[in-house]
Amino acid sequence: MSGAFVKIDLHGLRQEEAQAVIDRALATAGPSTYQLQLVHGYNRGTSLRTMIQDWYRYDPKVKRIMPGDNPGITVLVLKELY
Repeated sequence: MSGAFVKIDLHGLRQEEAQAVIDRALATAGPSTYQLQLVHGYNRGTSLRTMIQDWYRYDPKVKRIMPGDNPGITVLVLKELY
């Protein structure tokens, strides 16, 4: 996986499936990857948003979690841009 900002579409996935996709993305994130933008949706994606915030809060690769451009996106910050 390459690119500074990687967008991952999680629409239609159950929590376990989404977690597997996110774990794989974290494991393959290169040194130039700054953020994973997780698109989970707003209406039916709130359970995924909650899972992401709860599960990845303590992941050592994730510096912080922040909302995206809209309520259907959650961003995992892997490196800070200074």
